[in-house]
Amino acid sequence: MTEFQAAGDLLRALAAPIRIAIVTQLADGPRCVHEIVDNLDLPQPLVSQHLRVLRAAGVVLGERRGREIAYVLTDEHIAHIVADAIKHAGEVHK
Repeated sequence: MTEFQAAGDLLRALAAPIRIAIVTQLADGPRCVHEIVDNLDLPQPLVSQHLRVLRAAGVVLGERRGREIAYVLTDEHIAHIVADAIKHAGEVHK
């Protein structure tokens, strides 16, 4: 049951559309908060809040780049899960 619990925790962390959008951004490589804010046209506090959830769930890591922190996905499988979910949703809603 441990794997099922971990999978449930991962899916709960990815359940918000903004977090899915953030993961999609990070699938292309490391991003600083201001890059995510600019790309998604969202307020910085909102992006930071969602990054905290993703970090706590082990989905992203923060790597210091001088005065900034670049966020990266902890595992490329996460990007595939999100991409597959987006593709599936597009097929279902056609």
